[in-house]
Amino acid sequence: MDGMHSPEALCGILNLNKAIGLTSHDAVLSVRRITGQKKAGHAGTLDPLATGVLLVCLGQATRVSEYLMQGSKVYRARIWLGVTTDTYDAEGQVTAHAQVNATQAQVEDALRGLQGTFQQTPPAYSAVKRDGVPLYKLARRGDEGQRQAKDMALRHARTVHVESLSLTSWRPPEFEVEVHCSKGTYVRSLAHELGQRLGCGAYLSGLVRIASGTFHIEQSVTLEQLEQAFIQGQGPRLLLPMDAALQDYPAAALDPAAARKMSAGQRVQLPTTPDADMCRAYGLDGRLLALLRREADGWWQPHKVFVGQADDESHS
Repeated sequence: MDGMHSPEALCGILNLNKAIGLTSHDAVLSVRRITGQKKAGHAGTLDPLATGVLLVCLGQATRVSEYLMQGSKVYRARIWLGVTTDTYDAEGQVTAHAQVNATQAQVEDALRGLQGTFQQTPPAYSAVKRDGVPLYKLARRGDEGQRQAKDMALRHARTVHVESLSLTSWRPPEFEVEVHCSKGTYVRSLAHELGQRLGCGAYLSGLVRIASGTFHIEQSVTLEQLEQAFIQGQGPRLLLPMDAALQDYPAAALDPAAARKMSAGQRVQLPTTPDADMCRAYGLDGRLLALLRREADGWWQPHKVFVGQADDESHS
């Protein structure tokens, strides 16, 4: 490991290319083992059968995971027509077969009908929890468990936005689409709904998340690449700074006196007022200090402080 970075001091965002078969939790456990940083968590789950961009926050960067989760998502999805499964993907049990008569034009028309903003019900086999128990575990407890899981899924319907569904490959009964959607969208539910609309059923046969917000798969690293980098002492260089999660907010610099007030939880004034309700606050040395929230009187209140007063004074 890089001698300048102890495991506990590691802080940043890892753009991980998750392998197929791993749960998001398993991937985080592997990152903790490789980096030695025990404080780590993912910003948005991927199903075990999905691959691609999984953002993992390490150290203090775990405090910005909520902002990473807000980003829109882009997926490359494979959908198989004529077969329905109970999980809406390839992991489940087949519940129906049907003849496929849909043409490419009909599929493209049905895809357009799934665009927009609407209420989406999570699959009964999902990680949504009921009394602490994931629905997928409840759904595997026989007919009664499936009924309870479906009922609970209906209660957890959420508003999602599908910006576009573009057909990129047509090899019936399987085809590929690129999906641009909001956080919280279940792509396998889109595949299931598409099959229902076409009258032949469908399931999600493969899924790759190619982007999460501004983080793209081309810049991601595998667990194997991460491990090799840490063996060579280059691991910390793969981590992106935590303010990469906050680029939607304008930046402002604080002088040492204002930085001390802010780190103590006091309101501050800025020399120039950003045209936003929130902004990133930096010290004169370029360190990210906090997120500030503008109040009605024009003063800025610390919303989330990343550097304590003692730390601030030691660098002033």
